[in-house]
Amino acid sequence: MDWKLELVVVPVSDVGRAKAFYTAQLGFNADHDHTVSDELRFVQLTPPGSGCSIAMAPGSLKGVQLVVDDIEVAHNQLRDRGVDVSDVKDFRFVFFKDPDGNAWSVQQLPPRP
Repeated sequence: MDWKLELVVVPVSDVGRAKAFYTAQLGFNADHDHTVSDELRFVQLTPPGSGCSIAMAPGSLKGVQLVVDDIEVAHNQLRDRGVDVSDVKDFRFVFFKDPDGNAWSVQQLPPRP
């Protein structure tokens, strides 16, 4: 049996601002944006090429990690989109935060045999 992680809730203070950041600056695809009720707006976004999406909810989060084939390309794309991204660190990582302070890391995996 496969166990798939396909949706992670990312806590935010302003869903509209968060959606703009993740789509315009990070290049995530906007899959859903529905107002369910006066208290609930459901926004689901997916990173390009990912099988896992994110949804928005109030709160905060740290430690979400994206994986890429080329950390230099990822770093340049984030920087060129106006994201305040760290320099490439040892073990091929870069780090950034969204407007709510949610901390993300991006890692280039080593080649697998």
